[in-house]
This record gives sequence, C-alpha cells and structure tokens, in this order.
Amino acid sequence: TKEKKRHMGDTKHFCPVSLKENFVLHPGLNEHAAKYQEKIYYFSTSEYKDKFLMNPEEYVAHNEPIQAPPLRVCLLGTHGAGKTTCARQIADKLGLFHIQFEEYLQELILPKTKEKIGPDYDEEPAEDYSRMAILSQELDDFSQIMTNTETEKSKQEVELTDEEEAIKANLMDNEALPPEVLDNIVLDWWKKEPFRSTGFILDGFPRNLHEAQYLSERGLCPDVAVYIQVEESDILDRLFPPRLKKWKDRQYKRMENKKKLKDLKARLRV
Repeated sequence: TKEKKRHMGDTKHFCPVSLKENFVLHPGLNEHAAKYQEKIYYFSTSEYKDKFLMNPEEYVAHNEPIQAPPLRVCLLGTHGAGKTTCARQIADKLGLFHIQFEEYLQELILPKTKEKIGPDYDEEPAEDYSRMAILSQELDDFSQIMTNTETEKSKQEVELTDEEEAIKANLMDNEALPPEVLDNIVLDWWKKEPFRSTGFILDGFPRNLHEAQYLSERGLCPDVAVYIQVEESDILDRLFPPRLKKWKDRQYKRMENKKKLKDLKARLRV
C-alpha cells in the first residue's frame, strides 16, 4: 500500500521560525517536526519547535505567501583560482553585493596599519633603510630628533585593539579568527540592511573547517556553495608573472638603496 502523502507547511522542509526571525532558509529535521492545521512543519531545533507551537499563527502564511530571503552564495577555491573575477561577474548579473572576505579584513585594519599586510604584501627586510637612517642621523642632530618624534607618533597610530590584533594574526599567520570577532563581521551580512534584503556573493569564505563550523553553529546557511577547481598549471601561469615582476622590482630597490648607502658613507668621510 502507498503511504499517504504528507502535506508540508508553507516553508516546506525549511524551518519557519528561522525564516521568520533570522530570514534564513535553515533545513528542518525529522526529529523536530510538528503538525498544525493538517500540515507538517519541520524545525532546526527543539527550541524553535516549542516557539512555533506556542504561537503558530506568527509563523504561517496568511493573505500572501511567505517571502523567501535573497540569494546568498559562498564562492570557494584555492588562491589564484579566479574567485574574485567570477564573483564580480555573478554579482553584477544578479544584482548582489560582492564581498571579498580577506580584502574586507584588510580594510578593517588599514587605517592603523597604513598598508596591506600578509604574505602577498610582505616586503624584503629593510636593513638597508635602517642603516641609511643611522647614517643620516649622524649627519644631522635635528633630523634625529624629528625622526624620534615621528617614530613615537607612528607607534601610537598602530596600537591595535584585541579584535584588530586577531585580524592581523589571521592575515599574517593564518591564525583562526575567534567566534566573537566573526560575529562582528559576518552576522551583519545575513541580518542587517542592505545585505539582508539584497543578498550577496561571499568570495573566499569559509576558508577552513573552523569557519564552516562557525556558520553552521550560528545558523547562517548559504543557499549555494560553489567550489572552483583549477589545474595547478593554470594557477602557476596566472600567479608567477606578477610575482616575478614584484621580485625584480624589489631587487632594483635594493640596488638603489646600496647606492644611497655608498653615497652617505662618502659624505661622512668628507
């Protein structure tokens, strides 16, 4: 005999409480199901099930169908896979916000660091610059006083908060961002305007299991997660030429610095 077809609720297999309160399509579970007006509703947690049963009319459709949230996409892939290029095109075509996660982190601390940080932005050790500074100070006492003043001012400007320190450690050494830091960054994209009603494509997040678990624990469910897989040879062709040019530029700067050091030493001997 055929099993009698179930009549599902307005939100089908998604939790109506998560949709109403968080504007998120969170899949419901069979163990958290309830029947109301001959329809079956599924809930993400037992707490949401109890909340629904206390006041079901708040979470069901009345004169109009329940509004679905906008599209939220997570675009993943290794460095150099072309995520940002694809994300920009998709965002333009679908009218979504484009959020490049690591670039967003850079912007949060850029007012204090004054420059982007991390392996892609690290410069060669500035030993030549330090030696030139010492020689210059010997040439002019006033210059030394001004240099010390600027150094102290610079130290004050780069004093980071605990959250900014965590972001810096993540960008520099890939240390995990604490949940409370992620709360201050990620929650807004799901829960606050204009992202809440427009939708977004999140480029490069989550980057690891820790961040994926964070999304799951907070009930922040993307509608689509796309992983871009690219051959290693293609990534090498994209990334190697600009890296080589950057290395050549650094070598040129080092040669220029050596020349300046030689000139400063000659001035000291006079």
